[in-house]
Amino acid sequence: MILFRYMARRYLVSFVGVLAVMAGIMLLIDMVEQLRRFSAEGIGVGGALALAALRMPASLHAVLPLVAILATLAMFVGLARSSELVVTRAVGRSALHVVAAPALVALGLGALAVAALNPVVAATTRHYDAAIAQLGGGDTSLLSVSRDGLWLREGAGSNQRVIRAARASADGTLLHTVTILAFDATVTPVRRIEAREARLEPGAWVLSGAKRWDLTAPNPEAAAEA
Repeated sequence: MILFRYMARRYLVSFVGVLAVMAGIMLLIDMVEQLRRFSAEGIGVGGALALAALRMPASLHAVLPLVAILATLAMFVGLARSSELVVTRAVGRSALHVVAAPALVALGLGALAVAALNPVVAATTRHYDAAIAQLGGGDTSLLSVSRDGLWLREGAGSNQRVIRAARASADGTLLHTVTILAFDATVTPVRRIEAREARLEPGAWVLSGAKRWDLTAPNPEAAAEA
């Protein structure tokens, strides 16, 4: 048990050290990138650092497997240099006793990341997107692709739209089987539009075969416009 606790503590210290180094490097690189990206808006070092900090949980979440591997490597290199591995084997302890503690600690850290870090990543990502929208003049566009089709979020504030299309052209300027949901400032849906096609023109989407529902009306279907 003493050996188990010692190995677990060594791995935890190694993991925290590697994580801190990775966080520092990534924060510095991201801060420089934010300064370059928003230099025209006069963001300053403080603003760039704040944006980089908002991105940090997502960045660390993405590299946690690499951190775990590097922490394991650093731990065993340290044990080998201090001859602790040799002493452990000399007193009759198997390699399984040495490996079990780091493996269980890594498993616990992974469970903690899933339970605690995922909500933090989601929250900080939302704040980062909102900050980027403000710096970009109050408008933003986010695209994602899933098995259900293509999803596009446009606008900000009281002029937000979510566009879903079954498929799109190669250059993304023509969407097929389109559904558009418009939201107000409280993120309440106020309008729904379904169209056969949507073609991107300068500053707007031009719809073909469209039908519009006013979701604020008592009977949206009765008030629908084709």
